[in-house]
Amino acid sequence: MFSQESDIVRVMRLIEELKSELLITVGSLYKAMANHRETAIKDSLASLIVMGYVLGRRLGINFLELDEAVKEKVQDCCRKNAAIEERFGDFSKLERHLKR
Repeated sequence: MFSQESDIVRVMRLIEELKSELLITVGSLYKAMANHRETAIKDSLASLIVMGYVLGRRLGINFLELDEAVKEKVQDCCRKNAAIEERFGDFSKLERHLKR
């Protein structure tokens, strides 16, 4: 029983650590954007994506399910943000990229 509780506590601590890292990384992203530091912006964005996947896994969502949810979200954003999509085409470009 004690060992099972320890596993649960460890997972909960990891989830809390990932959540705090996400917040810290968002702050780093804002700072990098304010200072126009492209390398730091890329690093922060990549970290957010990776931590999102790991947090999802810890919450019981496997990587393939998350991939599918991302693809669906891109399609949804394309529909809901038609003016942005029409002007810039970012969502359709991302959708094509994800299909590769």
